[in-house]
Amino acid sequence: MIKHYNISNQAYGEFNGGDIIENKPIGFPQDGGKLKPYSNLFYWAHASAKKDSVIGLHPHRGFEIMSIVLEGNIQHYDTLLKQWIPLEKGDVQLIQSGSGISHAEAMQSESEIFQIWFNPDLRKTLSHPAKYLDIKGKDLPQTNNITTIVGKNSPIQLESEQIEITEIALQVGKIQMDIEKEFYYSFYLIEGELMIHQVRVYKDDFFIVEDEESLNYEVLVNGRMLCIKSPVTLSSPVY
Repeated sequence: MIKHYNISNQAYGEFNGGDIIENKPIGFPQDGGKLKPYSNLFYWAHASAKKDSVIGLHPHRGFEIMSIVLEGNIQHYDTLLKQWIPLEKGDVQLIQSGSGISHAEAMQSESEIFQIWFNPDLRKTLSHPAKYLDIKGKDLPQTNNITTIVGKNSPIQLESEQIEITEIALQVGKIQMDIEKEFYYSFYLIEGELMIHQVRVYKDDFFIVEDEESLNYEVLVNGRMLCIKSPVTLSSPVY
């Protein structure tokens, strides 16, 4: 089964009067949008800065929060490290918010990021001290057209169970991808154009593959997409 959500079916948000805008394949309950949290994926936003702008200091607890810089440059501040840290295209930041942490983000004009929240076992993580990790893009393992963000040989380890994250560079042609039925495969097309089962998939479209043994698609325009593999069945309750 393949479920397709184009940008008009995603939630919308903004900061600072529209200086930063977001489309959210998985938003908060109050955000609208057709897709609600599933597996241990709690929230997924694509934020774009129209001008230099700051998302002010705000708190998190329990969840694991990953930011992936897609374009441009951002700076990050948190109450654990207490300093502004620059991140550029390809870099990844992980906050394991544990018993509590606050952070702020300064986005440079024309920058874009994903911010994705994962739902670990909150019965455990709420009592853990907060942790923070920055990884440069060059330090992530790359094989052919795939960059592994979370998975085999990656320096990033999540407490949320059985998560794998890859960025796939797309080149024109037909592709077959093996799928495991015990997992959801969630895809965001960052750029490019695909054809999947006679459905055209465009930039910023989101689709979920479940209960399949393979995925066949055709790349019509070169690009890249993010894939998150997450379990259908979890060993702990989710929020």
